Amino acid sequence: MGLTARIRTRDGWAVSHAVVTVTDMTGAQVLRAEADAEGAVRDTTALTPGPYVVIVTAVGYAPAASTAIVTASGRAELGNVTLARQGGTELPPPGPWTIDPAHSSVGAIAQHLGISSVHGRFTDFAGRIEIAPDEVEKSRVEAVIRAASIDTGNGMRDDHLRSPDFLDAEKHPEITYRSSGLTAAGSDRWTVHGELTLHGVVRPVDLDLAYLGTGADPWGGTRAAFRATTELRREDFAMNYNQIVQAGIAAIGTTLRVELDIQAVQGESLPQA
Repeated sequence: MGLTARIRTRDGWAVSHAVVTVTDMTGAQVLRAEADAEGAVRDTTALTPGPYVVIVTAVGYAPAASTAIVTASGRAELGNVTLARQGGTELPPPGPWTIDPAHSSVGAIAQHLGISSVHGRFTDFAGRIEIAPDEVEKSRVEAVIRAASIDTGNGMRDDHLRSPDFLDAEKHPEITYRSSGLTAAGSDRWTVHGELTLHGVVRPVDLDLAYLGTGADPWGGTRAAFRATTELRREDFAMNYNQIVQAGIAAIGTTLRVELDIQAVQGESLPQA
């Protein structure tokens, strides 16, 4: 007898704080139950056979309503009930996530000579993501990049990028980003608001973020994947060096496109591979 259900997010995560309310067709409440730590609802309250309205709610999620039929045995099995984030937005489960540098990339693309692009990446970085449990817009991310780890595949060019003409890595060894909040931009897209410290200059920088989902890894952990992009203007960070090779054509473009492919592991630290 009673009602059973499993409350899940779109990605299949348990919603442990969900509440299930059952009313009869007149609107009178006949049952209220809370999901356990696994998102499961198992209530043994005897219900009279017939149709009922089931409403599932949870903080941070849009309510889900459906009709359930209680059989002659007094049982109603709802199966999986999927809750969408409030406003239709999705992120991983709440709590800390640690960025895995070995399976992430931080890249930058600059125009070269007005006709092609130079691709670079930073090889030494770390970061942490905190998904807020209730108001997901208050989730935070912090990242630190070692400026000297720039790699464009050309040693002479890399040395120049580390010099005072550009990153000045000796004087400003760290590039940091600290977010101040999120704004939903779609079902799995966000705008991350924050401040970037680069070349000793602090500027507000927004990231266009796509959440790509979660999954188990071979080391017993759970991973979340993200992709983020933004554009920076070098002069905003006091990197004004340029060489004009022809009238109106600069050796290196003034705009940088930043591309981040991030894997984060659930928890405060990375598992031992």
